[in-house]
Amino acid sequence: MKRIISAFMLFGVLLLPLAGGVQAAEYYKPFVLASKGPGDFNTKVEETKAALTKAGFEILGEYSPYSKTFVDNAEVIVVTNNELKKAATMTKYGGFAAPWRVAVTQIGDEIQVSYANPPYIANAYRLNADLNGVSQALKAALGDEETFGSKKGLTARKLRKYHYTFGMEYFDDVYKLAEYGSHKEAVAALEKNLADGVAGVTKVYRLDLNNNVTVFGVARRAPTEADIDMDEKQIMEEVDFAELKGTAYLPYEIMVDGNKIVALHMRFRMAVHYPDLKMMGSHSFMGIMQSPAAIQKALTAVAGGSD
Repeated sequence: MKRIISAFMLFGVLLLPLAGGVQAAEYYKPFVLASKGPGDFNTKVEETKAALTKAGFEILGEYSPYSKTFVDNAEVIVVTNNELKKAATMTKYGGFAAPWRVAVTQIGDEIQVSYANPPYIANAYRLNADLNGVSQALKAALGDEETFGSKKGLTARKLRKYHYTFGMEYFDDVYKLAEYGSHKEAVAALEKNLADGVAGVTKVYRLDLNNNVTVFGVARRAPTEADIDMDEKQIMEEVDFAELKGTAYLPYEIMVDGNKIVALHMRFRMAVHYPDLKMMGSHSFMGIMQSPAAIQKALTAVAGGSD
């Protein structure tokens, strides 16, 4: 019996180095707070753009999604670089990750600079790249105080197969908006409709990745009260209620993939950026229950498709 006990003790000692070497799973959150503090809003926007350009990012476009509402001011700056464009071409629908969203948001006397968290999006959008270079460049240019947007965060494994709950969409369950005879024809139709502001949808930027993939960022403003469920301000007032603002959720992307026009389903895109959002109650998915269908309708109209 003593020999058996001794053997088990020895076995346990031998296992200790192995147990100590096991790495706990890393948890990621949707957004990075680069900095916060007092200052002049317009000055901060210009400083942010200058820092991004100096760090090698190409500015694709910018816009103010809302002001004097639940925040005092908000500006979204969309950028890209060679690492993002290369990663986008390596996986199906990877183009959705090529434009990177940076936000400057003012609440009272405080200005927050934030951006979408590269490893979080890399996993959620199933890229074959970790975007570590993008993370380092953004950190060096803007800062990295903390990540936010979820109390605990999600592991890479969870993100790569993410859906909010049973029956809700995955990353590749996209809105299929329209189909044309060629990529060129699809892009031309979308450009025209965005310029005309069809269904309250307008262009923020355009990014051509190759001969077959073009990504547009779009603003959504309800043309009538009957269309309010597609309006980005209306939606963000419901979901973006925490102290640190997820303004870098915006703008929405539409992608021309070959001759087809697609967009991420809102029930995936919103859920993965706000994974702690409750299903019911105040500030919940229940408050924007009509929005996925309303957004699909508006994006289909601007793409020139049919319901």
